[in-house]
Amino acid sequence: MAAPLGGIGAPHRPVLLQETLKFLAPERGGLFVDCTVGLGGHSEAILKSSSETRVLGLDLDPAALDYTRRRLAPFGERFRAVQANFRQIDLVLRETGERYPLGVLADLGVSSLQFDSAERGFSFRFDAPLDMRMDPTTGATAAELLNQLPESEIARIIFEFGEERHSRRIARRIVESREQGKPITTTKELAELVQRALGGRKWNQIHPATRTFQGLRIAVNRELEGLAQFVESAIDLLEPGGQFVVISFHSLEDRIIKRELRRLSGHCQCPPRLPVCSCGARAAVEILTRRPVTPDAKEVDENPRARSAKLRACRKLVSS
Repeated sequence: MAAPLGGIGAPHRPVLLQETLKFLAPERGGLFVDCTVGLGGHSEAILKSSSETRVLGLDLDPAALDYTRRRLAPFGERFRAVQANFRQIDLVLRETGERYPLGVLADLGVSSLQFDSAERGFSFRFDAPLDMRMDPTTGATAAELLNQLPESEIARIIFEFGEERHSRRIARRIVESREQGKPITTTKELAELVQRALGGRKWNQIHPATRTFQGLRIAVNRELEGLAQFVESAIDLLEPGGQFVVISFHSLEDRIIKRELRRLSGHCQCPPRLPVCSCGARAAVEILTRRPVTPDAKEVDENPRARSAKLRACRKLVSS
């Protein structure tokens, strides 16, 4: 595990690491693309698997990339990092002159760096500006969305992306607050507003603002946009026989990934009575995970953030 660098603490161990290595099989050597390299845990393990293995790492977060470049510097030219969205894998491969990776990995979770950096505004554990941008240099912050969008749109974001059934009540309180000259600008303000909006309801193990924060984060970073297209692009770019592994952390992502992998394994996703298939189903992959792989109790105990992780994998068919 890397020592702390630049004020960043040592990262948590990567989620589902052994399972990821099992499906990617990086000991074969060749090029692997880590589309969300984060703090480099998965990439480090991939590089250690063989002296013939190379990794191209993508990430939107410049702070994470700065850390990871230093962490993986001992691997020299075998590791290369590019600041880019995972959806840009096709463009990055073309611009770097790379072709046909043997494996592609996408760990779609928010990194430990982002959650644990108070100033990034991802967590209500800290009182900080309500930002939530994975790339803090571009795009609207969560606070800007809450203070500019109409009530109906705020409610839609919290309901669709956060799966919060009390979204309308929360959105109403947010708009009332800003109309009273008290716009929501910090994580603490939003967390306390959600608690007040939901009253004295009993909650199990999660904070009442968890779903609202999730919904806003997904909206700020447009996490679901182009996800299905990314899955197809990543698979099309693979060397025949190569593996694609994706780890998601909430049901919205997993649902999209599951549907797309089924379509690319030849299962039509059209409504049953449609006379002609229009979804583009084609036999391009063999699905390697009939059900998503999840962390065992030991991993969850050591890293509670892994508890909602789901891994799905497939192999590109040689004849696709």
